[in-house]
Amino acid sequence: MIEFPKEFIWGTATSSYQIEGAHDIDGKGPSIWDAFCSIPGKVFNGDDGNIACDHYHRMEEDVALMRQMGLKAYRFSISWPRIMPTGRNQINQKGIHFYNRLIDELLKNNIEPWITLYHWDLPLALQFEEDGWLGESIADAFGKYAEVCFTHFGDRVKNWITINEAWVVAMLGYGQGVFAPGRRSNSEPYLAGHNLLRAHAEAVHVYREKFQPTQKGRIGITNNCDWREPLTESAADKLAAQRALEFFLAWFADPVYKGVYPDVMVERLGDRLPTFTPEEAEKLKGSSDFFGLNHYTTMLASDAQGQVMEGNVYGNGGLSEDQEVNLSVDPAWSLTEMQWAIVPWGCRKLLQWISERYDKPEIIITENGCAFDDKIVGDTVTDQPRIDFFRGYLTEIHKAIEKGVNVGGYFMWSFMDNFEWASGYCKRFGLHYVDYRTLQRTPKDSAKWMSSVVRDNGF
Repeated sequence: MIEFPKEFIWGTATSSYQIEGAHDIDGKGPSIWDAFCSIPGKVFNGDDGNIACDHYHRMEEDVALMRQMGLKAYRFSISWPRIMPTGRNQINQKGIHFYNRLIDELLKNNIEPWITLYHWDLPLALQFEEDGWLGESIADAFGKYAEVCFTHFGDRVKNWITINEAWVVAMLGYGQGVFAPGRRSNSEPYLAGHNLLRAHAEAVHVYREKFQPTQKGRIGITNNCDWREPLTESAADKLAAQRALEFFLAWFADPVYKGVYPDVMVERLGDRLPTFTPEEAEKLKGSSDFFGLNHYTTMLASDAQGQVMEGNVYGNGGLSEDQEVNLSVDPAWSLTEMQWAIVPWGCRKLLQWISERYDKPEIIITENGCAFDDKIVGDTVTDQPRIDFFRGYLTEIHKAIEKGVNVGGYFMWSFMDNFEWASGYCKRFGLHYVDYRTLQRTPKDSAKWMSSVVRDNGF
């Protein structure tokens, strides 16, 4: 049996818009995802998060499910417009009350809360008034929002994540337009990414200056990255794989750990890549107490030699024309319902790459999981492919630990099936199956397996 360190953190994760529902009650303001979902053709089947898993009304029931699974930690996000309907100034006490109840319920059940401040549901008012993440003042607004959260929840919450997957916000929201706010540009992603980093730094600065000395918590950022394996052993393909990783992960991690953007981005983007002031660079450098990582898949990278394959944009870390990298998958690799390749060894290689590049930070895997077309059999879900997925990835994570990589925790995505953004409700990532006609939750075999992993601290 593989044994993980006794202090290893085991948990699952969700995000506010994907599970809460209650989109327009108790004083909550609209978010950019509320607006985006109302545009015909933007989301599969016209789905939205208006009700989602109805977690807002069924929170206690959901925490009871977590307790039955034996979870030690639960990562969730706060809806910015639920506690600040216009994004600033006015505080909605009913929103504050909901998250206070959730935090207290978790602690009562010996589940450690991990809070993400931003998981994509920007207050719509800030999109109108400040041009969203393109606006110069958005970092200051985020810092003030973060201060509200630290003030009301920080006495009990000791683990904070500022921003979830800034790459997704910048590239899919402002580059390809497939996520809210739905903009398309070859320059706006880099400005949005720049402001996301500034916002992260501002929130960390507020926490460290005003709250961390007394609250004794820690704070960091979570970035997403898939491993890029060279297609061949050629020098050109090896450089392409490295370039792809730097446009994907180092874009957001280098400023946090080094205070600067990767050289390859500076060289290739020119004046499309904003620059940090000396003060901003100083705030950014060292602004994460842990390395948050969301990881799902691996792709093969090859040098495009000026011929970027059509339809290759979505899978790249940045815009294809900027990287000149082509991506593909090995036809022998199994795929999830999202058509993402299942490549456990890619996770180990990425963990080693992060450890070497950023001088062995503590890495918390804040998301890892898979979507499958689950079928109910009797009163449960036969879920062997998902169990095999987790066993494969956890085995490779353990190998990385044995090689000296400092991995401190693992959060499965997701606690239960939810609104899967532009894919609507057709992709099932959860450890609990949700019947959206009745909102019944049915445990999956993987949830039972997860319980034994947590209980035995190994598998």
